Amino acid sequence: MRNPNNYGSITKLSGKRRKPWMVREGISGRQRPIGYAATKEEALIMLAEYNSEPWDIEIAGITFEELYTLWMKKRMKKLGKSSQSSLKTAYKRCEKLYKIKYKYIKVSQMQDVIDECQLSYSSKAGIKSLFTHLDKFAMEMDVIVKMNSTLVSAGKVPDSKKVVFTEKEIERIWERSGEWIADCTLILLYTGFRISELLMIREEDIDLENDTMTGGVKTAAGRNRIVPIHPRIREIVTRLMGNGYLVGECISSDTFRVRWNEFMDEMDMHHTPHECRHTFRSRMDSAGANKVCIDLIMGHKSRDVGERIYTHKRIEELKNAILSII
Repeated sequence: MRNPNNYGSITKLSGKRRKPWMVREGISGRQRPIGYAATKEEALIMLAEYNSEPWDIEIAGITFEELYTLWMKKRMKKLGKSSQSSLKTAYKRCEKLYKIKYKYIKVSQMQDVIDECQLSYSSKAGIKSLFTHLDKFAMEMDVIVKMNSTLVSAGKVPDSKKVVFTEKEIERIWERSGEWIADCTLILLYTGFRISELLMIREEDIDLENDTMTGGVKTAAGRNRIVPIHPRIREIVTRLMGNGYLVGECISSDTFRVRWNEFMDEMDMHHTPHECRHTFRSRMDSAGANKVCIDLIMGHKSRDVGERIYTHKRIEELKNAILSII
């Protein structure tokens, strides 16, 4: 069936190509290429997406800022919430590139942005990840012919050795209970949640009648898992509720880490937030908690878990496991 006038067209290019289907827009009357696809079906979808929301920019002159805005509209929604948050944060650190035409950005300029980031390796890796996403998108639109992101480095991967909190350190944090960052730390220590998971828990995810909360991201095994509320943190959870989200609305991982670092300095401790999760597992193991229950609570995939169905009996087993720590 012939496409309507000014709808655009798709053409299969000759030779062996990974993406042989070229997609052209028709709105401008100039039949500009808007991308390339591996299959005819993908090409048709790309053309339909363009016509439903046409791009009003000159592809050849697209800036870093414009490319990111377009990518965010067309591609970011396919990523998980945690990845979206990380990439949005990374974009804020690329301000010096915003107004530069994307095809003219050099490897050295990308590397400078990473090198000038004075934060952790994960923050630098987030910037490199953003560059990779944008490069792939720019290649699809024929803005660039090579991916500079493959030539930049986020630096040396840090030693992954984790140090658990001691029982004495945990009791010292309890002495600061009532302060927001101390309360958040205690929740992490008694649930095993990651920072991103804690920040995304809404009040409707909390069941005080049954003393459970539901949350989790990152993996299929970790999503929407049920975590019992330990009796020691129940009062904290109850007190923090009232703002839509458990620990407050619109708090980013970066903001949390700033508060965390200040708190660790005040306490003369040297831990990362993720070490709360490591400590939680270590304490459960040391107390002899059921390993299947530990995997369920932490969202770890286990051959012994079987069907991840939360029956009343299983929830009671999870509660008994979490009560093994004090």
